[in-house]
Amino acid sequence: MNAKLLTSTAGKTFAIVFDKQEEALGGLLWFVTENSVPAAHFTGIGGFSGVVLGYYDWETKSYVRIPVQEQVELVSLIGDITTEKEKPMIHAHAVIAKRDGTTLGGHLLEAHVRPTLELVLTESPVHLKRKYNAESGLPLIKI
Repeated sequence: MNAKLLTSTAGKTFAIVFDKQEEALGGLLWFVTENSVPAAHFTGIGGFSGVVLGYYDWETKSYVRIPVQEQVELVSLIGDITTEKEKPMIHAHAVIAKRDGTTLGGHLLEAHVRPTLELVLTESPVHLKRKYNAESGLPLIKI
């Protein structure tokens, strides 16, 4: 992985370029921990050799896993970094495109980079924290 600080005026902005075979969420978690980024938002594009998306089932309060074990284009990635129990938490949604142009989208649970993943991550000036919400079964941002 390579990273470069783009700006540090209102909040730091980083360009992060992942290498082939890196696991996207694990790499991003490592980066924000190493660079002490407690809250941020990010966007990205690239490609994956395999990905697992998720659909949150309200009734079961769990994610239905949607594995895609083929080369795909990442046409949109958007997410945020917040703090839950004093640790960074990544919340990301992705839209991927298959060879025939059909798309799938959902919560990004797992992704292996191929050939690249290019993210722009901007630190938030106000640190956002998450707190467990019993009704949804999810840790939601508490403002």
